[in-house]
This record gives sequence, C-alpha cells and structure tokens, in this order.
Amino acid sequence: MRKEQIGDISRKYGALIVLVLLIVINAVITPNFLHINTMWNILIQAFSVIVISMGMTMVIATGGIDISVGSTMALASIIFAKLLIEYQMNFVVSLFAALFAACIFGAFNGILIGVFDFQPIVASLILMISGRGIAQQFNNGVVISFYGNKFSDIGTYRIGGVVPIQVVFIVLVVLVAAFLVKKTNFGLYVQAIGDNKVASKLMGLRTALILIGTYVLCAFLAGLASVFETLRMCSADPNNIGLNVELDCIAAVAIGGTSMSGGRAVIWGTLVGALVMQLITTMMNMNNIFYAYALVIKSVIIIIALYLQKEKEA
Repeated sequence: MRKEQIGDISRKYGALIVLVLLIVINAVITPNFLHINTMWNILIQAFSVIVISMGMTMVIATGGIDISVGSTMALASIIFAKLLIEYQMNFVVSLFAALFAACIFGAFNGILIGVFDFQPIVASLILMISGRGIAQQFNNGVVISFYGNKFSDIGTYRIGGVVPIQVVFIVLVVLVAAFLVKKTNFGLYVQAIGDNKVASKLMGLRTALILIGTYVLCAFLAGLASVFETLRMCSADPNNIGLNVELDCIAAVAIGGTSMSGGRAVIWGTLVGALVMQLITTMMNMNNIFYAYALVIKSVIIIIALYLQKEKEA
C-alpha cells in the first residue's frame, strides 16, 4: 500500500481507528470493561457531549463556534427544576420552558452573528460569561435537589429494564442530525455558508436566518441534554452543570473530521469523536489514573486530528 493511500485512510478513518484502539486497550487493561453495564454507563456519561456535539457540528460547519453551551445547560437546568419542583408545575410545561429559554440564548448568539456580524467566538463568549450568572440568579446559586421525588426515577429509567432512556435519545438525535445534514436544504445551506458566506448571500440564501436557526438548534440540544442530566442527577446545579462541556464538544467535532473552518459537517465522525473523548475519561477513572493524564491525551488526539484535517484540505 502506497504512502498516499495510507494517509488517505488515516484522514478518513482516523477517529474510528482511535476508537477501536481505545476499546481494545480497555478490554485488556480495564476490569469489567466489556460488561454490558459498563457500555451503558459510557453512553450515559457521554450523553451530553454526544447530543450537544450534533448541534456544534452544524455550527462549526457554518464557520462559527458556540462556547456558551455550558451556560445554556445551566440556565435550562435551573429553570426546569425550579418550575417542576418549587412551583410544582406540569412536567411538560417545565420542559418546554427550559427548552424555550435555551433557544432564546441560541437566538441571541445567532442574531449577533448573523445580523450584526459579530465574530462567533466573541458573541458566544458574552453568554458563556453572563449566561451562567443569569442561571445562578434564578436561585441565588443554590442547588435544587429532588432525591426521592416522583420525578427522580426518570433520569435512570431503562426501557424493558435494560436499555437506558439516554441511549434511545442518542440514537434519535444522531439520526435526525444526519438526516438534516445529508437530506435537507437546511444542511446544504449550512455547509454552503461555511464554505463561502459572501457567495451564499449572492446566491440569494437568507444567511442571517440560517445562522440564527443553526445556533438555536445547538442551544436547543444543550437544553435537552441539560434536562436529562438534571433528571439523572436529581438536582439542578447552576454553578457546575455543563461546566467546560463546550470544550469536549468542540474536540469531538474536530476529531470527527468536520472542517473547523466551515463548509463540511461529518455527523457520524462527531459521534465517534465524542465516544473517543468519553473512553479516554473512562479509561483513566476505571484504572485509578490521575485525570490530568486524560486531558493531555485528549489534547494530543486533537492536535493529530487537526493536522490530518489540514493535510486533507491542503
């Protein structure tokens, strides 16, 4: 096999190769790694990153970025818990209120970027900083806990007593995201804007509206992930929920092969990238290895992924 062919394979399937290697390594060194409950736990722990990364993939495909998703999670979590537990409102009403609030954050980012032409990292930095503060103000930074409440079993519910509900939603979200990117005009327009925003405008695309929709979708998924995390933990902690989740999401997108400069979205690659990030964490935790090593390993993998991406684009 020629060097060029090997390079092409590594660029196309690098993330998948890393994932398989991590599975093999863990199967050898990590006790009980291949047990079905361990597999379920990995997916449950990766839930937020996988779900939010689907939206982040589309945001990055436009040539943008959203570093406010962690603060969006904090806002959605505290609104959901406060309405549901303290005000004893209907579950569906509380859910929709949390998701609506998350979408407001997304619309704010999209308007700044699509209408006022703010740099994406600056626009989302505003909410990254202020958004968590807004969330903390809803309950003065105090955690809302509801252990033993009638809703406390929802986050750990298993369909048929076997499959965690989070896994079902992972499948649904990934399939819908893949459909949007591959089979709809919205997915085509998102990538067109990332490829050349000026040309997209000249072609008649409503770029501002598409950008707003993309950021709203990303925020909606952050809100959805937040509700599930709140239910699983039986608490809403505006100080810590979603803290630094944007970093793992962006890393998952980069590892998965989506162009960081925009123009290409790789949904299935992002899924693999998110699983790679979680497997590294799991390997460290289950083998009692200092977590700082996981951060170093993740950084190295990101550097390699971006290097391969650069080589491909060159």
